[in-house]
This record gives sequence, structure tokens and C-alpha cells, in this order.
Amino acid sequence: MAAGSEDGVAAAPVASDGGINQSTKSREELVVQVPVVDVQSDNFKEMWPSLLLAIKTASFVAVDTELSGLGDRKSLLNQCIEERYKAVCHAARTRSVLSLGLACFKQQPEKGEHSYLVQVFNLTLLCTEEYVIEPKSVQFLVQHGFNFNRQYAQGIPYHKGNDKGDESQSQSVRTLFLELIRARRPLVLHNGLIDLVFLYQNFYAHLPENLGTFTADLCEMFPAGIYDTKYAAEFHVRFVASYLEYAFRKCERENEKQRAAGSPHLILEFCSYPSSMRAHIDYRCCMSPTTHHPHPTSICDKFSAYGWCPLGPQCPRSHNIDLIIDTDEAVAEDKRRRRRRKEKRRRALMNQPETKTCGETEDGPPTKQVCGDGAMKAEETEQKVAEDLAKDQSGCEQDHKNDVGMELKTAQPGITDMTSSEVAGRQASPNPVPGDGLHRAGFDAFMTGYVMAFVGVSQELQPCSSEPWLPECHNKVYLSGKAVPLIVAKSQFSHSSKAHNQKMKLAWGKS
Repeated sequence: MAAGSEDGVAAAPVASDGGINQSTKSREELVVQVPVVDVQSDNFKEMWPSLLLAIKTASFVAVDTELSGLGDRKSLLNQCIEERYKAVCHAARTRSVLSLGLACFKQQPEKGEHSYLVQVFNLTLLCTEEYVIEPKSVQFLVQHGFNFNRQYAQGIPYHKGNDKGDESQSQSVRTLFLELIRARRPLVLHNGLIDLVFLYQNFYAHLPENLGTFTADLCEMFPAGIYDTKYAAEFHVRFVASYLEYAFRKCERENEKQRAAGSPHLILEFCSYPSSMRAHIDYRCCMSPTTHHPHPTSICDKFSAYGWCPLGPQCPRSHNIDLIIDTDEAVAEDKRRRRRRKEKRRRALMNQPETKTCGETEDGPPTKQVCGDGAMKAEETEQKVAEDLAKDQSGCEQDHKNDVGMELKTAQPGITDMTSSEVAGRQASPNPVPGDGLHRAGFDAFMTGYVMAFVGVSQELQPCSSEPWLPECHNKVYLSGKAVPLIVAKSQFSHSSKAHNQKMKLAWGKS
């Protein structure tokens, strides 16, 4: 990424060729600046036109949520997908969405084949009906800067389930979700099953009783396709880990390599907001991929593999994403060298031409092995993780959905190391918990969209074409602990729900 500039403290960063907008903190360190617009009840009407314009003109929209809880974790990992769906439905009916993140990516072909204008919104919500809120969720959100006083004072009110009268003309979160459907844009999520179920129940209609009907409804709601960046990271681009921070940082680094090599790369531009909006703009900062800081401690194996650690910020080992990726890349390069040497010796003995070795032609996603668990099967690992999660109840609701069982919105303490070396330098712990709200639905949505946009660059595909944007990932939703995704399609044995049909008539003005 190349450096940009800021015109005073009130102005948004100016886009520059080569990557994300950046402001220069020093000659040696660059900081990515991502403006996130806070939307709550006191400015919702004011921001309504901007929200609609951003959605309607977007090439694709990335979505993320913060939830008040998920209920029984073991049920959410049921091997029967129908039973898993029912467990998520129960959670969606009894819990609520506390905040909604939207990241609208608009292609700018006149500025480059892979140039996007990005607008990021963080909507603070308040369900007007009774709902369950889990203590561990509260604890996690407070640790990461979520202001419950502000939520109850200024959260945008909404109700769940079916419409109450004609709500199509109202300025509400439910109408905003309907506008997202009307826009017919690709919808991007990360480990999206939970998000999709909560979005449907909270902003659309009562959930169908069976999974087949639910996927049939989704297929009509989002005809341009649903894309899951966890599935893309794990099964398509084959990262060794696929939790959100890892996938985002890995894509940032790869994008910088492609920019430096003069190859096609992602270029992002953000809006410049007036000073009158200063109180509602929150700039999310993360270190440039070109910036590397040595870390005195070794990495945490569990966090490296799953994006989650039971010790949280008290863990004596590092949760630094850059250090984890550096280690993974060093291991991968060592394996490649070993394979090349082995193949070279084999060819010398057999006098054969060069061929790919077996390690380079695997079909499944690459996997990490946690120290001491190398011989454990995937199913046993998932069960162990789920049991650990149930024992200490440290699986708080977080939208960075980590690997295997941990993907169910567990606590993510390591993001500070990635985003602020200054904070890390002032803390005794190698994994400080941020107090300024670095973990937010809006920024998570941005990271999700960035991963999808980069995958599109690597495949040289355009989201606005008439064909599916990324056919290998089109309408495939990641399922924790499963080798195959959930296919979002309407089969000959399933029918759309009555509530959905009524909403479709409302959306398109049909009687």
C-alpha cells in the first residue's frame, strides 16, 4: 500500500494508488485509516439518504453483526445440519442483534480495474421486545469498547419477526434490510450461517421451520448470490487459517506484494466527510503490511490455529497476527524447500523430468496442528474445542468466527497487536484487550468485504458481471466441522415460506 495524506484532523484520508488510504505517522510507520460512520437514533434520519445511496450503488455489500448471545454451543455444532439450523433459530428468536455492520464496496472502473469506493457503517440497535443477553457476551463487548449506556439511550429501535402493518415506507432498520434486498447485490459474510439466520428473524420475518425452506427464501432474497469469506479463505485460496483477522491480514499482505510487483492489486478509496460529521466518524487504524515489529514471545498455538485462546489477554504467548503469518509462511517455505530437494534427488536417481510433488496437489484445505494434537482427527479436535468452550464459558459473542467449533463468535483478544504497536508497547501483556472499541460490527464488515474483494482480484473477476462473481464460492456458506458447505439453493422438494412471499410482494410492489 502506498501512503496518502490527511488535510487536518477533520478530513478523511485521501485515496492513493496501491492500496488502502493511509496517513503517515512517521517515515517508518504507516497506519491504515478506515472511517466507520456511527449510526444511531440521533442521526439515523440524517444518515438515511447516505445509507440508501451506498447500498444501491454498491457492487457488493458485506455484513456483520454483534449479538446478545447464542445459547447452547454444543447444539450449534450438531453434526445434523437440520438440527444445527434449529439451534441457531432458537438463538435468533430469543436473542437480539446489538449492532449491525455494513460495508458497501463500489467499483470505480475509471480509476482502475480493481478500484473500490468503500463506505462503512456501524448501526447501534435496540430490540424493543424482551430478549436474552448473556453475561459473557456483555463482558466481551464491554472489554472491546461497546457502550451499553449509549445503546439503551440511542440504539435504533426495531422489532423482530413479521411486519406490523405497512412498514415499507418507514425509515427503520427493517426497511433498510428490505432496501438491501431490493438492491440485488451480492451479499458477503464471514462464517455466515449465524448472521443469515439472525438477519432474517430480526429484520425480515419469522424464520421457517426447516432449513430447505430457509435456503429457498435466501435464494430469492439475494439473487446475485451469497458469499462466505471463511469458505473462500479455507477452500478456495487455501489459507492455513481462516478466522477473520487472519484472512484479512493475509490478504492485506498479499495485496501489498502484488502492488510492489506491479501485478493487479486492490485499491480502496474512502469518502471525505465534513467536519459537522466528526462526532459520528470513527477511524479504525491498522498497521501497514510493510511494517514489522519484532515480538519477544513465541506465538500461541491455539490462537494461531483457531483465532481464540482460553487465557485471553493473560496468555503469556503472542496473539500477534503478523507474527503468526510470518511463522506460517516460514514453515510453508521450509516445506517447499524440502520437497524441492527431495524431488531433485529423486529425479537425479530416476533420470526423470521435473514434476509436482504430492504435497503440492492436495485437494482439501491446508490445516494447522495445535501442539500436542497432531494425531487428532478433525472431528475429535472440533469436539475438544467445543467441550473446552462449554466448560469455561469463555466463548463470548464475537463476529470474527474462529476455526472449527470456535467460529461461533468467541472472544478475540489479539486484534490490538495487529492494529496498534503503540498500545502494545505500553502494555505489559503481549495481548492487551483494546478499550477503544477496535472490535466492532462495522470494521468487521469492512474486513469481510476486503477479503472478498481481494479474492476477486486474485481470480480477475468482476462483481458486476451477469455471471456469478466467484462461481467456486457462489451461494456456499461455511459449516463448522464440515468438509462441505451449505448450498443456498431452491430444490424441487422445497418451497418458499408464506411470510417470505408476502415480503417479496411488498419489496416489489406486487398485489
